[in-house]
Amino acid sequence: MAQQLRDAGLVWKPVPGDRFSIPDRDLDEDVFVLSNMTIEVYNVPEGQVIGFNGTTEWALDDVELDEALWLPREDQLRELLGGTLQALRRAGTGWDVDVTLLGEDRTFTAATPEDAYAAALLHLLAAATS
Repeated sequence: MAQQLRDAGLVWKPVPGDRFSIPDRDLDEDVFVLSNMTIEVYNVPEGQVIGFNGTTEWALDDVELDEALWLPREDQLRELLGGTLQALRRAGTGWDVDVTLLGEDRTFTAATPEDAYAAALLHLLAAATS
């Protein structure tokens, strides 16, 4: 879902506590967290990079921000949905998210709240670009 959100135009504005992965470097399953002490975002003339400061990820000095894949948390997805979000509720073995966009009510169902929020956000991003 994170890759789909990025492909749909979701822009990451990194802040401490954000989770991310680094695909295509044999690190796809590893999740990193931005922190003011160990993993920080730095501005360089070429753009932004994520620097690994003396952590166990010693093999990584830094990676360009666009090489990292933001893994938005449930609260971040909920915030991005803003006023379109109507409800989150348990639905059998999954979760339903209800949104209203331009007077149209839609429900998105997924196994986790994060995935249901992400599906709704993908719909909103698609509507914003059409």
